[in-house]
Amino acid sequence: MYTQIRPIFSLLAGVTLLLLGSGLLNTLLAIRGGVQGFSAEQMGLIMSGYFVGFFIGTFIALPVIRRIGHIRTFAMFAALASVSVMLHDLMLTPWAWGGLRIVTGISLVTLYTVIESWLNAQTPAEQRGQVFAVYMIVNLAALALAQQFLNLAPVDSYLLFAVATMLVTLSLVPVTWTRLAPPEVQTVKRLGVRFLWRIAPVAVAGAGMSGLAMGAFWGMSAVYGTSVGLDTASIALLVTSGIIGGAVLQYPLGRLSDRFDRRRVLAWSAGVAAFSALTLIPASYLGPQALFAAMAVYGGLAFCAYPIAVAHLIDHLEGPDILAGGSAILLVHGVGAAIGPALAGQLMALGGANALPVYFAAMQGGLVLLAVWKMHQRTVEEPTGEPAHFVPMVRTTPTALEMHPDELTEELSDSPEKLAS
Repeated sequence: MYTQIRPIFSLLAGVTLLLLGSGLLNTLLAIRGGVQGFSAEQMGLIMSGYFVGFFIGTFIALPVIRRIGHIRTFAMFAALASVSVMLHDLMLTPWAWGGLRIVTGISLVTLYTVIESWLNAQTPAEQRGQVFAVYMIVNLAALALAQQFLNLAPVDSYLLFAVATMLVTLSLVPVTWTRLAPPEVQTVKRLGVRFLWRIAPVAVAGAGMSGLAMGAFWGMSAVYGTSVGLDTASIALLVTSGIIGGAVLQYPLGRLSDRFDRRRVLAWSAGVAAFSALTLIPASYLGPQALFAAMAVYGGLAFCAYPIAVAHLIDHLEGPDILAGGSAILLVHGVGAAIGPALAGQLMALGGANALPVYFAAMQGGLVLLAVWKMHQRTVEEPTGEPAHFVPMVRTTPTALEMHPDELTEELSDSPEKLAS
């Protein structure tokens, strides 16, 4: 494994620094917004801005990289991201934060695309599955660790914004220091969402409902922690609990989805996730430890919906369409993630903190109903491609899906000399 990671260590170091900075900023804004007196409704709209920017950035990133190259694109958008992080502490209004979150989302998705396209090009085809797994581990570990930086200083001080800015800026060092040759940017084929719905509606629904739920998790969990009276350290642990739960439960649930009907596994996991979301309400009255445990269980189940949906979609695609289908379902997830925080914030403004667990339960319950409905329809979804294998993953950019092991399998099957090696 060391020999596989060593050539791309600088790229992994760069994305780790980016995730540390962005993960810290995301939770910091949710807590600082409460200190500034922003309402839950306003915070929901602000947090949606990031996912709106992320969605817009998926269409901007590749054309910019083609025009000016990987290094200059990374330098430009790292500068934009760093400035936008600093400006949050200087422009303390909801409208300014909403605009800055859009800029941050566009900048970060472009930076991730630069790194991920480079990873694809530098990783030998037979090693992409392992590198993809390492990349997902780096994602989750960095996001979990980022929450602990909140303990460095009071949230109303400039120091935490400065730390987030420094982490994003430092990501320039390993990426620009690398001697790896920048790759050529390939044009990705597109598949329509209507086509995906026709061949695998549960996959599309799973991605969309997961986006609605996970967008609210990333954007509003810290707001929820503030509303139920947690201090900064406890809010950091609350978010970390959900991330760790997601990391721990993805693999066993994914293995189940490889053995049984993925729609059934998705329905059962979403149903238990809905119940576990509701346990957050009594847990909030029992103390922080009970709340951490409930969030870990919910996060563990909720994080699984998107990768199971991706695997289910791949079951219904021929090899050449896997990457295009994965990119399309990722955009479905992104639209849901952009809507989720705003919708959850509206509900919290009306119903208080406990509206967030109810919202989580409603999203998961909606997925259960749709999956069960589709399973009982007369027309059965028959897999058309080779059976896929579940791969633990978090939402990233379409470029990273080129490392998905099922895309790799198709490459090897099309190339006997690679398979023989």
